Amino acid sequence: MASGLWSEGQIWCPTCLNTLTDPVTLPCGHSYCMGCIRTQWDRVDHIGVYSCPQCGETFSQRPDVHRNTELADVVEQLRSSSFHDPPPAPSPAGPGDVPCDVCTGRPARAVKSCLVCLASYCQTHLQPHRQSPALSAHLLVDAAGRPGGSARADPQGLWDPLWQMGGDNRSSSVVNLEQQRATRAGVQDRLRSKQQELRNVMRTAEAVRSSAHLAVQNTDRIFTELIRSIERTRSELTQLIRAQERAAVSQAEGLLERLEQEIAELRRRDAELSQLSHTEDHIHFLQKFQSVCVPPGAGDSPSIPVSPHFSPEAVRRAVSGLKERLENFCKEELVKISRTVTDVSSQEPAEPGTTAEAVSEVYSLQTPEPRTRAELLHYACQLTLDPNTAHRQLCLSEGNRKVTWSREPQQYPDHPERFDHWQQVLCREGLSGTRCYWEVQWSGKGGFIGVAYKGITRKGEAKDGVFGGNDQSWSLVSSGLSCSFWHSRRGAAITGPLAPRIGVYVDHRAGTLSFYSVSGDTATLLHRVQASFTEPLYPGFGIGLNTTVGLCQLDRPVWS
Repeated sequence: MASGLWSEGQIWCPTCLNTLTDPVTLPCGHSYCMGCIRTQWDRVDHIGVYSCPQCGETFSQRPDVHRNTELADVVEQLRSSSFHDPPPAPSPAGPGDVPCDVCTGRPARAVKSCLVCLASYCQTHLQPHRQSPALSAHLLVDAAGRPGGSARADPQGLWDPLWQMGGDNRSSSVVNLEQQRATRAGVQDRLRSKQQELRNVMRTAEAVRSSAHLAVQNTDRIFTELIRSIERTRSELTQLIRAQERAAVSQAEGLLERLEQEIAELRRRDAELSQLSHTEDHIHFLQKFQSVCVPPGAGDSPSIPVSPHFSPEAVRRAVSGLKERLENFCKEELVKISRTVTDVSSQEPAEPGTTAEAVSEVYSLQTPEPRTRAELLHYACQLTLDPNTAHRQLCLSEGNRKVTWSREPQQYPDHPERFDHWQQVLCREGLSGTRCYWEVQWSGKGGFIGVAYKGITRKGEAKDGVFGGNDQSWSLVSSGLSCSFWHSRRGAAITGPLAPRIGVYVDHRAGTLSFYSVSGDTATLLHRVQASFTEPLYPGFGIGLNTTVGLCQLDRPVWS
């Protein structure tokens, strides 16, 4: 009998906790009601990543599920048998409780929220996170009493526990609601300030676009006039050469005609002299001889009037010299213009919307951002970790280019720049006014990869000291299965492919920070942010439990 292949526990839907209706079986082997799994996946359609709610297996494309007729027959048979009672359902969510994001119909009370899945779960739907090795690494926090109802609805509440991996080495922690309420007003004020700053930046960007468009138009007009001027000079020079040619040829033709006439006259006289030499009449000879002995024009010395300075080689040399001088002039002027733009754009901007920031944007228009890993490697830089900043539970090795979480504290001396609570470390090198690219290889449960100003908080448990938890740092946070970007305690989920090697590109002058997932010779953009960097940026890392991060050795290729 077909029902022997399934146990009674397998005919219940893990989502609605009722017997399966129109059962479908996923590629991982777990079964659900067709309506339940479709509803579950409809919620994440905008993300494009679909997973089994029970085991957590993810699918790159939404599976095309079909009714499992054999399982449907078994369910129908068991419905008519003695087995009728479903498993006990969790208590429904009441006022002030956080509802389960997976339950359909009336949701049950959630007991935990997952900071990776961005969802809250009741006791039943939490089981996959307890049992699945893939989901057990997710960070869970208590859902009880959370203002806002769910992890997804409260980004500030979501942020707070994300960083609870300092000091006591716990893998998860309970959200400090009182501290959150105390800082919420300040966060809202900062939100309004950042929104105003965003509007200012947008106005600046529009002004830059207009200025760049006008600059391009003026450049095109000026160079068009310059090209026309060169064309006029070429035409005038051609006309001058042709005029000299015509004058010289005309004079030469006049001389040719005169010479031909003189030659004809000389031949006639030669013939007469020849006849006179045979005459015997001496009187006649003397009379004729005097008229033919002196040729007309004797004493004239006609010559070709072509100037020795007028030659094709001389013209070629003169024009080639003009071309060389013009090219050198253009190069020198281009260097002057570029230096002028560089000098202006390197000035420190006082606030968004200033001229210096606008010129910085124009700089980025002049030099396109690299798009491929081969192009990124042209900006490879060598970094080293600063031992004076390393938390005592971070062990540096390989010439301060590798950092590993350590259960045993390191015997580092006290230093004002050392992180004493958050497990973080900065690099020695500050990046300013240039383009830089580096790659890191990481393994373990996760951590932070980012950049920060030198003034980031180093002491105490305040979240101001966490990469991404303030306006002085920008951070990519990875848990091994998912990642997000954080700045000023505001996060954005990243759905791109995550690899063990991460590339980071900074164009300090243009205000660009980009993160890449690197696989082989391919760099896939994960996230890009546009900011106004007013200080040197120091690369840094936050290290989770059992995590290792190493700076990769990159060879800068020769420019082709």
